[in-house]
Amino acid sequence: MRIIKKLYCRTFQTVFRAALPFLPYQNPKIIPSVEGIADVCRKHQIHSVMIVTDRGIRALGLTDFLEKILTEAGIFYCIYDGTVANPTIQNVEEARELYMEHGAEAMIAFGGGSSMDCAKAAGARIAKPNQSIRQMKGLLKVHKKLPLIIAVPTTAGTGSETTLAAVITDSEKHHKYPINDFSLIPPYAVLDYHETIGLPKNITATTGMDALTHAVEAYIGNSTTKETRRMAEEAVHLIYQYLKSAYDNGQDKEARSGMLKAAYCAGVAFTKSYVGYIHAVAHSLGGQYGTPHGLANAVILPIVLRMYGPACEKKLAKLARKAGVVDRQMKDREAALCFIDWIQQMNDSMEIPRHLPKIRTEDIPVMAKHADKEGNPLYPVPVLMDQRELERIYIEVKGR
Repeated sequence: MRIIKKLYCRTFQTVFRAALPFLPYQNPKIIPSVEGIADVCRKHQIHSVMIVTDRGIRALGLTDFLEKILTEAGIFYCIYDGTVANPTIQNVEEARELYMEHGAEAMIAFGGGSSMDCAKAAGARIAKPNQSIRQMKGLLKVHKKLPLIIAVPTTAGTGSETTLAAVITDSEKHHKYPINDFSLIPPYAVLDYHETIGLPKNITATTGMDALTHAVEAYIGNSTTKETRRMAEEAVHLIYQYLKSAYDNGQDKEARSGMLKAAYCAGVAFTKSYVGYIHAVAHSLGGQYGTPHGLANAVILPIVLRMYGPACEKKLAKLARKAGVVDRQMKDREAALCFIDWIQQMNDSMEIPRHLPKIRTEDIPVMAKHADKEGNPLYPVPVLMDQRELERIYIEVKGR
């Protein structure tokens, strides 16, 4: 990266870090059970809600209990279940239209990160009907209060129930981009392990590694705070303790509960300290090929950490020790390398591939351009990279 651009990026990040204590972050209030949703609606005098989910979740009957609770409480509801794995602008507009048509007063985002992102973006469109999703992309373009959103994660990984981001795919341009605004943070998050019992192995694996990526990128960046470091350390410790157990036995209540807490902690960490190039590259792969976000992050994570090299060794080593992944007496370089090896071993043990060979070489420059635009100057990464340098990541992820 050229010196002038590097100076601009680091100056931007320094100013943003200085502003962190004064920004209106607010952690969602935790509701321990789906049954508590009715009480929240009564508290806010809400009589009609829209559930935002996907057809797979609805077909499995996972929304049945929620629908029962709402019916018994006398709360009218409609359901938008058209959300796809990488929610599109079309999804957002369909959800907005259904919300308006049924006179809903709040949204319940029920599912993984895709359902939550769709609900957040639909809320932004409801709050700002004259502004398109494309006009909202980037940082602080919404700045209006959204309808009440209650987030119910059915996966333990995305952390979207805690974040100020909604990631939306522009199908026409094959581009995936985040919308970031404090108003997108859901006021309530339902962390009910019952909703994750029996989650398929592949989703357990990739969403769990997604949470790990959130915690690691937040921790090794240059915009950490005491709170975000503590949250990231707790998230990694919980993932180290529970992810493989949840993968091996989907009925393990303790593991499922632990992973929900891990996802929440990691979400708080990266909401306030941001992520890095791993996410920027993953978003471009999602936009170009529809690659599931958790899968992309899992594959990219060990590759980029090795590319960062000595620039993140000290922080990685500290994180590894605090989380209990390595011995506390281990030296920084050895601890950092052991931590990266553990990440790779986790991927291998859960049948996550080491590479994504469907990446086309001719697509790499365009995707790297998108990643450069997303990551610079916002993401406070250990090592700054421009478009040409980012292309190396795609080549490594593609495999030889």
